[in-house]
Amino acid sequence: MKFYFPDSQDQVSPTYDFLNDEYSPYRVRQRDDLYAHQAVNPAPYDGILVSKAIVDGSVKGAGKYSAPQRERLYRLGVREFFRLPKAMRSLGDCGAFNYIDEERPPYSVEQVLDFYLGCQFNSGISIDHVIFGYDPDISDTDVNPGWAKRREISLELAEEFIAGVRARNAKIANEDDKLEPVGAAQGWSPDSYADSVVRLQKMGYKRIALGGMVPLKTPEIIACLKSIAKVRADEVYFHLLGITRVDSMERFSKYYVGSFDSTSAFRQAFMDERNNYHTANGSYTAIRVPQVDGNLTLKRLILAGVVSQSEAIKAERECLRLLRKYDERDAEAEEVMEALRGYQALLGDEKKLKHVERYKPTLADRPWEDCPCDLCKEHKIEMVIFRGTERNKRRGFHNMTVLEAKMRKLSFT
Repeated sequence: MKFYFPDSQDQVSPTYDFLNDEYSPYRVRQRDDLYAHQAVNPAPYDGILVSKAIVDGSVKGAGKYSAPQRERLYRLGVREFFRLPKAMRSLGDCGAFNYIDEERPPYSVEQVLDFYLGCQFNSGISIDHVIFGYDPDISDTDVNPGWAKRREISLELAEEFIAGVRARNAKIANEDDKLEPVGAAQGWSPDSYADSVVRLQKMGYKRIALGGMVPLKTPEIIACLKSIAKVRADEVYFHLLGITRVDSMERFSKYYVGSFDSTSAFRQAFMDERNNYHTANGSYTAIRVPQVDGNLTLKRLILAGVVSQSEAIKAERECLRLLRKYDERDAEAEEVMEALRGYQALLGDEKKLKHVERYKPTLADRPWEDCPCDLCKEHKIEMVIFRGTERNKRRGFHNMTVLEAKMRKLSFT
């Protein structure tokens, strides 16, 4: 089972100064900053997935890439741009979630092929249109016409896509430079997904990405996979788009799922209310210490005269000081907790003040001390402090090392 990490230009600076919370004046982001596969060893994924919508933008506006980054990606190719190890694969897709409200995908097949081949991806997924709905019992005649139309659009574009890949690959002499076409299957039920797979296989696809399953419960995904497995042709394998669910991966693999992608473990580091720092046996809540000069909400409170800037700075520094002393076993947990409560009380956020009590297990168990990942060994307690992109993204990278370790222990035979 291979794991692909969807890119959104998530990097960390190896020279970031945590004590002063500042970057080196000599830092050049593209040259110096590290991707997760450079920041930890072993690499926490088998490949990266890059969306055209992230690079080139979509109907929702500009992508995550600046104009110079985009130009560099097209010039260097995905492998050199991301400094990928030799064994690591690259997979391109269109980023269907970025145009879910449109009647049709905003890209032509030729534009997508220009992206995939221009950036030198190993594999590329055909253009699809996400169906947001699931009803396993509905008949083809009673199905929502919008759902049916989106599936037909996806299949029509898949047929045009594989023809375009064959035509372009025929002009490429080196086999390693040719693009592997991956068909995108959409559906609203086990039967409709299975029918999409049958039609994609007839087109000639040997690898098929199953889209639109993120909202489904695991038993619903299994039901779809069972139906799909019954119609699967020899040597065809499936990719789950946006699905992690490590506890179910062994079951998924029995139905010929060979790869998946997800940002879940990474994003939980800074998007989840509780489960920010993952371990082999569970997760912990990261300790929030807002930056007085970098937190927009806090800045507004200071400008409005609700919070004293000097008092906020003093409370912020005291929290960080005590956390680091606690890491060195030179302060007590309750002493740290009192400082954290005081800072949140000063900010006047009753909800987050109550959340402070969630930090007790994080402090008591000291999970960073038992973690074997390179980042926790280097940064220690900084890894469980919820504060700024450099700490939060490092914690996300750490979470992916935990995911990689869990995947390594699974049996896919």
